Amino acid sequence: MSTPLKTLPAYHYTDADLFLEEIDAFFFEDWICAGRADNIPTTGDYFLREVAGESIIVVRASGGSIRAFFNVCRHRGTRLCEEAAGHFAGRIQCPYHGWTYGLNGQLIGAPHMDTSTFAHAEYPLHELRTDIWDGHIFVDAQANASPLVQRLADLPVRFAPWRMAELRLHKRITYLVNANWKLLVANYNECLHCPLLHPALNRLTDYLGSDNETPQPGFIGGSMGFRAPAETMSTDGVRRRDYLPGLSESERKKVCYYAIYPNLLLSLHPDYMMVHTLWPRAVDRTEIVCEWYFHPSELSKQDFVGDDAVAFWDATNREDWHIVELSQAGIQSRAYVPGPYSPREHLLHAFDEVVLQRTAGRARRGARS
Repeated sequence: MSTPLKTLPAYHYTDADLFLEEIDAFFFEDWICAGRADNIPTTGDYFLREVAGESIIVVRASGGSIRAFFNVCRHRGTRLCEEAAGHFAGRIQCPYHGWTYGLNGQLIGAPHMDTSTFAHAEYPLHELRTDIWDGHIFVDAQANASPLVQRLADLPVRFAPWRMAELRLHKRITYLVNANWKLLVANYNECLHCPLLHPALNRLTDYLGSDNETPQPGFIGGSMGFRAPAETMSTDGVRRRDYLPGLSESERKKVCYYAIYPNLLLSLHPDYMMVHTLWPRAVDRTEIVCEWYFHPSELSKQDFVGDDAVAFWDATNREDWHIVELSQAGIQSRAYVPGPYSPREHLLHAFDEVVLQRTAGRARRGARS
């Protein structure tokens, strides 16, 4: 009899020092999803993202390009802006001493500096590499990760029928969950808990009916169909919107659930898209931004209905967040030891393997299990 695969030791979810090493490995040495391009449609629009105390500005620059910078003035290190989102009137100015930067990050004003010896060109904002996948903005802090298209493998081709870049935001809800970010990724990638935890969801889909693909270095996921007569994931399963244009008959009958490492949980439905992005705050605390996107032709209809999907997933989210917080609390107990995975939890073990690979040599020696 073969020995079952087991969950990770507790310190992967409780050790604050390892957490910081893990954040470096996943969030600052590779691509992360920062948000959606349509959320900053005009020049000067920006939003902030925060990862474990590090703040990043994502801005629409001149010519329509998207740039990302660390939210740190090159003068004395002050944060440049505090508002979570807003608009820069053509420049980014530090509130402390007035150092001013263009939307391209170049320093254009430095009051009181000796212009005979001071070179503005030597003090641009620290920039992150950016790339766009079908409307999703990705940033890379080290600028040495493999190309984003390589990380995504065949997902751009496979998900092209959903035409994600065309979809527009209907609703955003931000949650703060008292749990390690990896527990949220794990919870998203299995539905064995659905009969007990999600009775409404379980009425719409067969929790054993997942069609999971072979795990990839950059993502895990699969698809699930509907229980008749449901046609979408909503409060009652009734589809009140047209199918997204471009979907085939088979694509209209399923939902694709994919975790693109480290922080994008992408749910593609026949009539809308739901996106979760995870933003670790501490080893046991994670902010989650959940957004619902619909086709603009639907949003423009006078009788448009979208809150049936929002209400359904908001309730499901809160059920998930509660159980994940209980999981975090249990793992923190001295009684916890790694437990066995069932054969249907292979995606979770695949994610664990990625965690171990990326943090190899970083884990504290002698940390308790």
